[in-house]
Amino acid sequence: GPPSVTAKKIPVVTTHDARTIRYPDPAIKVHDVAKVDLATGKIVDFIKFEIGKTCMITKGRNTGRVGTIVSVEKHPGSFDIVTIKDASNHQFATRLGNVFVIGKDDDIQISLPKAKGIKLSIIEERNKRSKGN
Repeated sequence: GPPSVTAKKIPVVTTHDARTIRYPDPAIKVHDVAKVDLATGKIVDFIKFEIGKTCMITKGRNTGRVGTIVSVEKHPGSFDIVTIKDASNHQFATRLGNVFVIGKDDDIQISLPKAKGIKLSIIEERNKRSKGN
């Protein structure tokens, strides 16, 4: 969530999994991703949410897909929409809340499954299967 302050004026951020972290870097904004050391609970690094960053879809129809953020459409009072392009140049759109930034280009902060988050069309999937991978 957005950075806020406690009753005692301590700045805090809340993560997607409900952790509260005190004294965050003031540069961290909503939708940025913080890399947290689970032993200390401290933020060791963070990734800005911006065009050109690599992201993974964590909710909705496109869950598990990975791509690069192409554009963000703001819709006040409704859901902001993010357009993403995957490694095989397919573009798709999803709600901002479904997008989780994971790095930039080859500097990805998580390990990806073997398909690298690319969704094959039914025909591509069938052709791949018939080759007997």
